[in-house]
Amino acid sequence: MEANGLVRLQSVFTVKETIDRLEAELHAKGIPVFARIDHAKGAAEAGLHLRPTELIIFGSAKTGTPMMQAIPTTGIDLPLKALAFADADGSTILAYNDPRWVAQRHSVGTNEIPTIHAMISFLDAITAKATK
Repeated sequence: MEANGLVRLQSVFTVKETIDRLEAELHAKGIPVFARIDHAKGAAEAGLHLRPTELIIFGSAKTGTPMMQAIPTTGIDLPLKALAFADADGSTILAYNDPRWVAQRHSVGTNEIPTIHAMISFLDAITAKATK
């Protein structure tokens, strides 16, 4: 985890392929995808240029609700999100908030909410499959 709470992984795939692969992993695990946003497309529609950048919003009430029950403000960081973008040299980066950081941000100990460790393991697994 970086100081700002982001986990950043380099992907061997394009931005679109990375998000497609992540979405496929989510569907395979039965995790709802609430939205997929193509920021570059939105920029183009406004007459602006943005390197490929896509956001996917997903989550499970079964794992997220215990965090919100303990500390309702965690709902500002849930559902989970992952952002794939092309950096300045054209590499694809996949970034997401580390659940430990979310807990820390809201003054919740990671051992106070058992689902945090499940979230961490789940995110590690699906993002690895999406980027390698």
